Amino acid sequence: MANVGGIDRVLRFVVGIVLILVPFVAPSVSALAGLGNWAWLIGAVGVVMLLTAAFRFCPAYPLLGISTCGRK
Repeated sequence: MANVGGIDRVLRFVVGIVLILVPFVAPSVSALAGLGNWAWLIGAVGVVMLLTAAFRFCPAYPLLGISTCGRK
């Protein structure tokens, strides 16, 4: 029961990787930006984005009545 289409999946994957790298790659930038512990929350959101891209299912989409998959 996939509801995440091709372009949506690629965007989720790219954004997920970037968000996961925030707390690791740029801790000094995170500190300068005042993110502090929020950086870890941002990383967790990145993990969720990667999981929704991998499984092609977003739990929020059925609640909102959205599907980015092509029609079958």
